Amino acid sequence: MSMTEEDKKQEMYEDILSKEETEESVPDEHPEDSEKPKEDSDDWDTDLEIEEVRHSYDPSGKSRYQSACQLFGVVPVSYFLRHMGDSELIMRHHGLGAQATKAIALSLVTNTSIVTLDLSDNWLEGEGAAAIADMLKENCYISELHLCDNKLALKGAKALSLMLMENITLQKVNLSGNEFDDQAAACFSEALMNNQKVESLDLSHNMFGDGSGEILGAAIAENTGMLDLNLSWNYFRGKSAVAIAKGLGANIFLRVLDLSYSGFGNDGAAALGEALKVNNVLEELNISNNRIAIQGAVRFALCLKENKTLRVLKMARNPIQSDGCFAVLKAIQANSESAIESLDFSDIVVNKQFDDLHAAVKTTMPNLSIKLGGNSDMFKRTNSKADPMSKIKDYTKRNNLQATELFGKMEEEKSGLVTHDDFERNLMNIGIPMSKEEIQQLINFLDKDKSGMINISVFHKALSS
Repeated sequence: MSMTEEDKKQEMYEDILSKEETEESVPDEHPEDSEKPKEDSDDWDTDLEIEEVRHSYDPSGKSRYQSACQLFGVVPVSYFLRHMGDSELIMRHHGLGAQATKAIALSLVTNTSIVTLDLSDNWLEGEGAAAIADMLKENCYISELHLCDNKLALKGAKALSLMLMENITLQKVNLSGNEFDDQAAACFSEALMNNQKVESLDLSHNMFGDGSGEILGAAIAENTGMLDLNLSWNYFRGKSAVAIAKGLGANIFLRVLDLSYSGFGNDGAAALGEALKVNNVLEELNISNNRIAIQGAVRFALCLKENKTLRVLKMARNPIQSDGCFAVLKAIQANSESAIESLDFSDIVVNKQFDDLHAAVKTTMPNLSIKLGGNSDMFKRTNSKADPMSKIKDYTKRNNLQATELFGKMEEEKSGLVTHDDFERNLMNIGIPMSKEEIQQLINFLDKDKSGMINISVFHKALSS
């Protein structure tokens, strides 16, 4: 495109920006009317005449949007035109691309209706993100922004970070899944240190790695406005995890932190525990699926004895085993000022020792809710202490049978006595689903004198009891 064409395009862009202001301030008068002598105000209906010549101001920006579509060579999106006056504009999965996004952004500069803007999964890339960022430097109505899964990468991170340092309206920003890496982390770190208005930020499902920990950790420590931060599904390891934890320790405003699926490991867990010793504002912490083993859980748990504000702790799908769960719950029990209301140990099997502790803790903390993956000892008890007589009772009840209907003919033919083999054979013929172990357990119960024979009347009596 030649320079002349660029100049023309820029001129059209500026015309679109100024069009509504001009229409709002200048009445649409006919030139010939201005040459006529003014009539006495008593000779005509003032209200009616003004209504005829006044242009109505369009706060939605529809006319601007249609002009912008012409400028950028895109087809106007009918869905957008229909919902420009809504308070929530949700346009996920529309395949907009950068050019269509530029047209939308231009029309939203003066839009006063939309408070929530969701353009997730529209392949905006950095160019589209830059257009949205420029719009948000002017728009003072949008308070919630969702740009998930848009491949924004470093260019988008730079544009949005610069915007966040100027914008004072946004309160909730979701930028999940946008291929942000360690370079992008530096951009967001600067924004977090300067923007104190955003209360909720989601940077999950990105590519922050070992180089991002110290950068973002320092920003977390300095930020005084954030209440909810989601950094899950990133790649924080070793020193990077420790740096994030230290940032949490210094923060005095954050209420909810999600670090799940980030590979913190034992050292990261220990550092988080140390942070919770000094941080007495955080209320919810999610460290599920972080490769934390028993050692890390124990080190983390020791610090919980001093925390007074954490209400929700999620540690699901970590290899901490029953011993790790026990250590955490024991620490909570030892802390008389603990605020814990919910523990999530999903997909972690515990044993009887944990069960007993849980029962004891419930007496002093009746409102405590714990999610578990199961109890290994409970399963063992069920298998080893199966009640075969109850199975037979259930079978007769389901099939509307009387106790005497079982083994009735055999009782008549053999005076009510049967061998162990005959008893087992007839049980199997009846069709009651029982294992060999259960049948043997039942035989031992019925033949207490070890005679090798079973009295069917005794069996009926036990069945009827």
